[in-house]
Amino acid sequence: MLDQLHVRDLALVEDAWLEPGAGLTVLTGETGAGKTVLVEALMLLLGERGDATLVRAGASEAVVEGRFVIDGREVVARRRVTADGRSRCTLDGEMTTVSGLAEALGGQVDLHGQHDHQALLRPASHVGYLDRFGGKPIADALAGYRACREAYRAAGERLAESEAALADREVRSERARFLVDEVDAVSVSPGEDVALQARLPALRHGERLASAASNAFAAVRGDGGASDGLAAAMAALRGVEGLDPAIDALADELREAAAALDDAGSRLRDRGEGVEFDPEALNEAETRLAMLSSLKKKYGPDLDDVIAARDEARATLDALERGEEGLDAARDGSRLAEESLQKAAGVLFEARTAFVPTLVERLGAMAAELAMRGARFEVAFEDLPPAAWGADGPQRIEFMYAPGEGEPARPLARIGSGGEVSRVMLALKGVLGHADEVPVLVFDEVDAGIGGQTALAVGRRLADLAVGRQVLVVTHLAQVAAFADRHLVVTKDDSAGRPVTTVREAAGDERVAEVARMLAGEGTQTALAHARELLAAAVSGR
Repeated sequence: MLDQLHVRDLALVEDAWLEPGAGLTVLTGETGAGKTVLVEALMLLLGERGDATLVRAGASEAVVEGRFVIDGREVVARRRVTADGRSRCTLDGEMTTVSGLAEALGGQVDLHGQHDHQALLRPASHVGYLDRFGGKPIADALAGYRACREAYRAAGERLAESEAALADREVRSERARFLVDEVDAVSVSPGEDVALQARLPALRHGERLASAASNAFAAVRGDGGASDGLAAAMAALRGVEGLDPAIDALADELREAAAALDDAGSRLRDRGEGVEFDPEALNEAETRLAMLSSLKKKYGPDLDDVIAARDEARATLDALERGEEGLDAARDGSRLAEESLQKAAGVLFEARTAFVPTLVERLGAMAAELAMRGARFEVAFEDLPPAAWGADGPQRIEFMYAPGEGEPARPLARIGSGGEVSRVMLALKGVLGHADEVPVLVFDEVDAGIGGQTALAVGRRLADLAVGRQVLVVTHLAQVAAFADRHLVVTKDDSAGRPVTTVREAAGDERVAEVARMLAGEGTQTALAHARELLAAAVSGR
């Protein structure tokens, strides 16, 4: 909802604050006081075009600020229009664009009086209103239609894939067969290339490695080698064992070194004897590694990628071999899915059309209450070609309106009178209830050309519509103003030498006086008594 609106230096408004509150808020005042300017201010926050003519004479810029409560969270929007016509916008203190304001707030406010702010005038929204009016029967039929539409789309994709697969079957088959044969001819094993790389140094330098290991073994275990030297050292120390703890510790270290040296010598001998220096084995390993490298270059970069490419090619061959069978199955699946979709579309159409008579009857009765006797509503269904069937169904649905008997029904957007537009919207919203979920509704010119009992009906309908949401109404009719939960009075003061528009809340006797002014143009005792009677009747009639 709109919690607060601040307007500064916009047209006649020097500085004004509005706090509409919940329920029904009316703005009243003399003609020319500036009520419409306040509506224009709200439109600026919704992304309406602004130019330099909106800036109050002598001011450098016009400023409009609004605090909205959206899903329990406060959102503050601000728009400045400078004297040279440039706009500056912020949203919660962060810079944004005019379109950014429209995107953030456009869904929060539905303003009636200017066609480009009327959601109900957009045919694309009509199907949603009809569906919500119908409730569960239509919702179930729509869910079934959407499920069938998705199944039909998926079946179409499978058919297209099968047809595309067969279109280049020979070429794809030849390529897949070549890949499988090439990889299988090498008999690739995972990690084989890594193992070969690890073996190559020993194969390439086997003779040198064996000689080095043999020489090292001789130096360790041969006559006069390191093992003999350690044995002599340990023998020398055994003669003084127990006489000096430090020498005993060194003797222990020599024994440990001797054991380690003995172990190293054994391993040197084994490794020297086990080193492979077979030229034929080296050639085979290098040849094998070259073959694997070639495959990795073509299908890699890793050997696992080569194996994956082979498996994918095998799957392609299997699919191509089953191609004709798969194509027939895909065609059958697509045909059955289309039949199911056609049936679901028929069920949806029947579910929707079943509610149309009740809807148009209620709309006609509501229009009659609002001084539009003889007005007639229709719901037009236009069949779409199957390729254009969307998520909302196979028809384009639009609400139509005829202003009187014998008049042709036309789209809502072609209604000429601003007051008639507002009353048609009021009738639609009254019947559809909360099918339109916009939380803030603003009506301008809703009372054009009506009075008396019709005005009371309009006021009562606006009050009903304001239950659970916020409704702002600019009105000249006391009968409408009497139903307000909050009454704001717009006045223009010329005493300072230039006109200044101000806004104040009227309550108690002040509100009675304003309603009396609207009834009789002045606050006579008769007018005041009539105003009190009207306000009391509005309270009892809600």
